[in-house]
Amino acid sequence: MAVPLSDGEKRKQISVRGIAGLGDVAEVRKSFNRHLHFTLVKDRNVATPRDYFFALAHTVRDHLVGRWIRTQQHYYERDPKRIYYLSLEFYMGRTLQNTMVNLGLQNACDEAIYQLGLDLEELEEIEEDAGLGNGGLGRLAACFLDSMATLGLAAYGYGIRYEFGIFNQKIIDGWQVEEADDWLRYGNPWEKARPEYMLPVHFYGRVEHSPEGVKWVDTQVVLAMPYDTPVPGYKNNTVNTMRLWSAKAPNDFNLQEFNVGDYIEAVLDRNLAENISRVLYPNDNFFEGKELRLKQEYFVVAATLQDIIRRFKSSKFGCRDPVRTSFETFPEKVAIQLNDTHPALSIPELMRILVDVEKVDWDKAWEITKQTCAYTNHTVLPEALERWPVSMFEKLLPRHLEIIYALNQMHLDRVAALYPGDIDRLRRMSVIEEGDCKRINMAHLCVIGSHAVNGVARIHSDIVKNSVFRDFYELEPEKFQNKTNGITPRRWLLLCNPGLADVIAEKIGEDFVTDLSQLKKLLDFINNETFIRDVAKVKQENKLKFSAYLEEHYKVKINPSSMFDVQVKRIHEYKRQLLNCLHAITLYNCIRSDPSKSFVPRTIMIGGKAAPGYHMAKMIIKLITSIGEVVNNDPYVGDKLKVIFLENYRVSLAEKVIPAADLSQQISTAGTEASGTGNMKFMLNGALTIGTMDGANVEMAEEAGEENLFIFGMRVEDVEAMDRQGYNAREYYERIPELRQAIDQISSGFFSPRDPGCFRDVVNMLMHHDRFKVFADYEAYIKCQGQVDRLFMDPREWTKKVIRNIACSGKFSSDRTITEYAREIWGVEPSSTKIPPPNLPRD
Repeated sequence: MAVPLSDGEKRKQISVRGIAGLGDVAEVRKSFNRHLHFTLVKDRNVATPRDYFFALAHTVRDHLVGRWIRTQQHYYERDPKRIYYLSLEFYMGRTLQNTMVNLGLQNACDEAIYQLGLDLEELEEIEEDAGLGNGGLGRLAACFLDSMATLGLAAYGYGIRYEFGIFNQKIIDGWQVEEADDWLRYGNPWEKARPEYMLPVHFYGRVEHSPEGVKWVDTQVVLAMPYDTPVPGYKNNTVNTMRLWSAKAPNDFNLQEFNVGDYIEAVLDRNLAENISRVLYPNDNFFEGKELRLKQEYFVVAATLQDIIRRFKSSKFGCRDPVRTSFETFPEKVAIQLNDTHPALSIPELMRILVDVEKVDWDKAWEITKQTCAYTNHTVLPEALERWPVSMFEKLLPRHLEIIYALNQMHLDRVAALYPGDIDRLRRMSVIEEGDCKRINMAHLCVIGSHAVNGVARIHSDIVKNSVFRDFYELEPEKFQNKTNGITPRRWLLLCNPGLADVIAEKIGEDFVTDLSQLKKLLDFINNETFIRDVAKVKQENKLKFSAYLEEHYKVKINPSSMFDVQVKRIHEYKRQLLNCLHAITLYNCIRSDPSKSFVPRTIMIGGKAAPGYHMAKMIIKLITSIGEVVNNDPYVGDKLKVIFLENYRVSLAEKVIPAADLSQQISTAGTEASGTGNMKFMLNGALTIGTMDGANVEMAEEAGEENLFIFGMRVEDVEAMDRQGYNAREYYERIPELRQAIDQISSGFFSPRDPGCFRDVVNMLMHHDRFKVFADYEAYIKCQGQVDRLFMDPREWTKKVIRNIACSGKFSSDRTITEYAREIWGVEPSSTKIPPPNLPRD
């Protein structure tokens, strides 16, 4: 491992990590020992490292509780408009260090744990990641929760408490093997079960129409048990709630009169109901129309909406009745944000409650629903769009199907009135897709049922308006907005890169933590030799530390002075990990052809999970590991080039690799990556970007200046032009010798000598049906990588570009993103007022 900081050096880092007052340290020690004894029932003779982790987690959690209770009390009294962020994924990662950072407890805990003869970092490594997400969409939800709390918004994250999160990835023989992620095995110290708020969710059954109204009857009931996790804002004493639902069978489940005979069987069948919250579907940007998934989507929506309405009705402020009875003011008190179409059933479910249960007039209910809901689109890939078979709805959610048909009829009547005789437009805009299998287009449902629709980067929002939802944009242009994604600087700078945070704070103070635009002030130090040296030194320390981690966990020895060239993200054809592979092979061939030639040493690291059913993605992993086998064991190459696959990429690994990266690869085909957020994390942590003009890369180049990123390849217009004239991979293969050599090597079994035909599917795809045009950008990419090499040989100029990038990354704070959502979609104003801490009297 890298040499740990001396106590003196640690004291220097006090600034950003909170002052460790003597009283605080003593208090932490006392609390730690109390939890070890009373909560864990252990003494120091038999306690394991895991016991120490739990004792510390409970100690830190104690500091949240008073603030948590007080925050919720504050909301109850003030009755602000509440924001409900609905998502099937919350990719939270670890909680301990984030809580210490946001409460300013890090140094106190560090000192207390040190005095107890323990190592804080070692304890932090014991915590399991909460891997309740696949990638960008789930991690965005987590960053948003952090920002909403920091901005003092009365916000709630609502999702599912999956018993098994995203699988753990093992690489065996170069292939991905999935392992269940039993993250709750040892218990979760951060959650509090709330059985008193358990709610029923209905499935199946039939619909009865009568003069008194509509009833959904003979349903099967599953109970939704809430588990609450505190979400602390940064040093503002606000603690919001993430409420995750777990499925529970009712006690009379399957014990109705007709099968009393088989009591044991009936009790065992409780699992069928409880399977709803068992496991996260591991698909990123891909729709798999499974009934269990639709059940999950309705489960979270039905439980959450009951909770929202209960809270709306029982609110204290501005209402003389003990209970609100009119729903007129609902949209003034409630905002529901749909994170992609996964919670789209909120729209028909809110209609069902308002019309069938609360007896609100249909048209009024529709106005309320539209004013309350807003929809965020996350992808333009057709295979990712949710299109559920009508037959599945008919069985599972018969009332919702009726409501969707009625909403669609209203919608089509309006379109027909505005565009008489335009039958094709009606077909294109319908929520119901006709065909051999009638389907419900959930994106269309979201667009008609929301008052705001947004994309997640400017280029993506333009594509949303001009192609995906073009007809809808023509109908209601005012609905469509852009909200460029962001990342929380607490986790993605302070927590993961304290060295860099300190170097920055030394120059511009600490306010950048909650106002990242202040990083612009660093532009004044772009030629300051001390600052250039300090930034380079922090990067080198991070690289040494990550090298030690790789050696310890993967037994790979790497050259810490080499360029750390990193591409970490889900494995997908559109993200073009294959383009990276072709560059790696090209570099390898270049070294082999002249081993004496001087060469910029690189460690190419690629990491990410492939959906278990995605054959091509799994082949891509096998190709990466196979290239590594050959390259890393070739004596001619030595430490000039290494190719490493980073196993089990997840939030906690991102926190280690991103601060150590020199080069960030963001190389999707233009027009396919909605935004990307990893790109922002690398920029903030002092890596330079090689990328296409796609997603947020466009805005990063705009902020920092295109000359300060390595931009290459086709733009969206070029891709569209190529689609019109046809993409011919063979033409590039014939024309570019380096490309032909690389493809021939993959094809001939050079990288798979024991199974020469191993990669025929990959080569066949690249040559004959590559939707993402890897070869079309190959030449520009290789040339651009040459520019990267040249700059890396001039460390001072490289570091100046790094500083410029960091200084221009302020726009990409999720605080900015959430401020825009608050003002332009939810109609609320962020507040900087600090709730008084629990030890002070209120007001």
